[in-house]
Amino acid sequence: MSTIENQPHLDAATSVDDDGVSLLDVLQVIVDNLRLLVLGPLLIGLLALGISFTIRPTFTASTKFLPPQQQQGAAASMLQSLGALGGLAGAATGLKNPSDQYVAFLKTRSVQDALIQRFALQQRYDQNYLDSTRKELEKNSLVSAGKDNIITIQVDDKDPKVAADMANAYIEELGHLLDRLAVTEAQQRRLFFEKQLSETKLKLNDAEKALAASGVSAAALNSNPVIALEGPARLRAQATAQEVKIASMRSYLTERAPEFRQALSELSALRTQLEKAEKEQASGNNTAGSGDYINKYREYKYQETLLELFTRQFELAKVDESREGAIVQVIDMAQIPERKSKPNRSIIAIGSAVVALFLLLTFVFTRNALHAIEHDPVESTRIARLRQSIRAAFWK
Repeated sequence: MSTIENQPHLDAATSVDDDGVSLLDVLQVIVDNLRLLVLGPLLIGLLALGISFTIRPTFTASTKFLPPQQQQGAAASMLQSLGALGGLAGAATGLKNPSDQYVAFLKTRSVQDALIQRFALQQRYDQNYLDSTRKELEKNSLVSAGKDNIITIQVDDKDPKVAADMANAYIEELGHLLDRLAVTEAQQRRLFFEKQLSETKLKLNDAEKALAASGVSAAALNSNPVIALEGPARLRAQATAQEVKIASMRSYLTERAPEFRQALSELSALRTQLEKAEKEQASGNNTAGSGDYINKYREYKYQETLLELFTRQFELAKVDESREGAIVQVIDMAQIPERKSKPNRSIIAIGSAVVALFLLLTFVFTRNALHAIEHDPVESTRIARLRQSIRAAFWK
């Protein structure tokens, strides 16, 4: 064990280790080469500072916006009072963390490709492939979300105007992307009910044609189908809507949840009432030829009831969607930056000087060590033998 390890810390500064190197020896080497160690980094730093003036400056433009805030609209609250369709709102809940999702939207290939085409970035970045252009765009763009849910977009470019235009274009292209997506709760409900409404209209049209083609007999008229059939048809429509509700509740509730059990109880009650009404209708319908008309009329009233329910919810969803306002609320539009952001000439000069100092110290101590070895007879012999071995290995 060396003497430095066996002595206190204060004595280590003047002690000598196994190789005979002390702190005084180190200081002596530094003093002997002080001019090189001072002037070298200084000249390198000045040279780096001069070179930095030849680098074309980079400008950074930034914009901030607030993503759409999720809220419960009038339609969503009214669904709570509709036992048959209340669960549909649960399938269209708001986003858990909208800021992170909008950051992901801004980094999608759709937005990137739109910017690449809009600003001819493949030529601007001098890239041969679209994939490498996207990577270059990612390097020159920074999209981040703060704890306040405000999203910031920063874009670097040699041209300050292009940097500002690209930052603002990010928001514009995000708006175009959102036009193709259903992001908010009201948009999701509107699309759902729009699809259901379209399908129900087609089915109602088919049922109306089938009813007209069946003909109306005197016996069918005597059975008073308006009174006898509207009740079962509405019960059937409500039962179907309740089944849709339960199917949507399975995506966010367990079967033990009180709301889920209540929905099952309501469905069971509706089915019981429907079965009872259909039995009463069948027992009172013994007139020949009236069964086909009654079945078709019942299908017609069923589709008509569904159309009424879906139309009401579709209109409410459109009202909620219009109340949500702008998809993206811009807080700060990107302005043309007046000052460059890169390069930082002081950091370049200081960093270059520090690196030069480290390299010169390594060079000085290595040179001193080799000089000491050359004056040691034993080490000189070993070095000569090593050189001979190297020559023999390569020039046999």
